Amino acid sequence: MRALYALKKVVVVVFALVSVFSVPSNAAPSRLQEIIDRGVLRVGTTGDWNPMTIRDPATNFYKGFDIDITTELAKDLGVTVEYVATDWKTLVSGVVTDKYDMTGSAALNMKRARVAGYSQPYFNLAFVPVIQKQNFKRFRKWSDFNSSSVTIISTRGTVQESLVQELFPKARHSIIQAPLRDYQQLLANKATVIVTSNIEAATITNRFPQLTVAKVNGMRRPTPVAMLLPKEDQIWINYINHWIELKKTQGFFDRIARKWGLVRLDVR
Repeated sequence: MRALYALKKVVVVVFALVSVFSVPSNAAPSRLQEIIDRGVLRVGTTGDWNPMTIRDPATNFYKGFDIDITTELAKDLGVTVEYVATDWKTLVSGVVTDKYDMTGSAALNMKRARVAGYSQPYFNLAFVPVIQKQNFKRFRKWSDFNSSSVTIISTRGTVQESLVQELFPKARHSIIQAPLRDYQQLLANKATVIVTSNIEAATITNRFPQLTVAKVNGMRRPTPVAMLLPKEDQIWINYINHWIELKKTQGFFDRIARKWGLVRLDVR
């Protein structure tokens, strides 16, 4: 009887282990295997965020920081990449409704995180000071701009309007109204400095070589960016996170950022 009882206990334990480690037959397959089987990685991108993602309407050709990153991901997966046009309003719903497998860069946002998953971050959006190149040696610290000899222009209603008031209370402040642009005032020498995102800073300093990002320590109000993914597919999310970690270690993201003139300063 004891032997029979012991045998029954073994059977119960084995059954429990099988139940824990078995994948239910009705479980949804991972997006990772679907992509490999399909041979195509579908990436949702807006094509309107220079230099992250830029679409040429004449050729439907995409280029930019995000495009280089996702092209490399597809290569490592052994598949081709297909870019699916989307906009900011439908960016999240495209992941949820399976219009694409992932997105390019999207700022971390807890409202988005309620319905979609995120990869680990690989870049930060933040604010940096942009000045005329002729003033490059004049400004070495953020506090150098907090002076009555400095004129700072910002656009009414923007985050920058309140930010520069907070950072530089001693400076002279000038508020302009859209569609007038702050960098136009800087080019016309009506401002000493403007504060803008590192993304826009890359665009305007490339377009206007007489402008540059001041070499100061740290960016202000950083927001990480990452890829949006189906939140229920942990296998796919894990794969992307491991890939990002590997590419970070290899310096891949830094190289692509430098290629597109993106500012990757210390975040403080």
